[in-house]
Amino acid sequence: METQILQVTQIEKAAAILRKGGLVVFPTETVYGLGASAWDETAIKKIYQAKGRPSDNPLIVHIADLEDLHDLVAEVPALARDLMAAFWPGPLTLVLKKSQKVSPLITGGLDTVAVRMPSNPVALALIRSAGVPVVAPSANLSGKPSPTTDAHVIDDLGGRVEAILLGGRVTMGLESTVVDCTRDIPTILRPGFITREDLLAFVPGVRGVTREVDPQAAPPSPGMKYRHYSPKADLVMISGRVSAGRVKTLLAAYQKEGKRVGLMMTSEILEDFEGIPVCDLGPDKDLAGVAGGIFSCLRQLDARGVGVIITRSFPKEGIGVAIMNRLEKATSLTIEEEGGKDL
Repeated sequence: METQILQVTQIEKAAAILRKGGLVVFPTETVYGLGASAWDETAIKKIYQAKGRPSDNPLIVHIADLEDLHDLVAEVPALARDLMAAFWPGPLTLVLKKSQKVSPLITGGLDTVAVRMPSNPVALALIRSAGVPVVAPSANLSGKPSPTTDAHVIDDLGGRVEAILLGGRVTMGLESTVVDCTRDIPTILRPGFITREDLLAFVPGVRGVTREVDPQAAPPSPGMKYRHYSPKADLVMISGRVSAGRVKTLLAAYQKEGKRVGLMMTSEILEDFEGIPVCDLGPDKDLAGVAGGIFSCLRQLDARGVGVIITRSFPKEGIGVAIMNRLEKATSLTIEEEGGKDL
């Protein structure tokens, strides 16, 4: 398949492809999405084929206006309306009871549907121009780190989709927070930039990520059941306190085995390293910057041909919960460390 590479001035052309049942990759503020019309089951099936995605992994429906909800959901609870008013457009996905019109291909056979309104102006313009809700998982091959630049999606999906709408680097670099609004007490199913603390200011009692997924059942949200975000290299995480000395010891051990090693660390640790592949996540106190750089760093180090990537853990507080959610799903080995500098 020949993939058309489109500029942001060609949004109507991309929208026409969606209306005709084609797949279009487009930027959002979180990561790039692989879009299809929510009303076209043939196109939705093509998403799973293009990504190599398990068919029981639900998809998020993207809308541009609140009126788009009418055909998608059976009801909108008051708590969901409060969250929409506070965080839409933005990186928040809400799980609601689905309408009869929504295909089970979108929901993994569940009676709920995940919906969000992105804040990226290109995404909003595309959805409005297409005139349909757009289902869109992240635009990567299933299991790989999510794409945060148009170069990433060209590498992964060039030749697999009808069009890629260029949008440069996304602003956040981490998928949306997903909240289940179908129960009396809302529950975070996938953490993201919007933290539990942010949500509590508008809906008291929001629970953190608590639900375990039955391995035989469809997950209620993307990112819950399957291994995600994994680089080609083995990702090794030092958990707990970390120091440059401990990283050097681990680096030397892998190098002695003949392995090419890269480091994905915060700036303070990387001050002591030269001559090896590194990717700087930024200052350890800037967790928003760290979160936005993880996927890009994993891809950069893969491109440099390393066999092992060493990284570190972060406190599970605020956005650190989302950072650790992604790292733990991508990690091949975790090394518990008690000594060293507490970052």
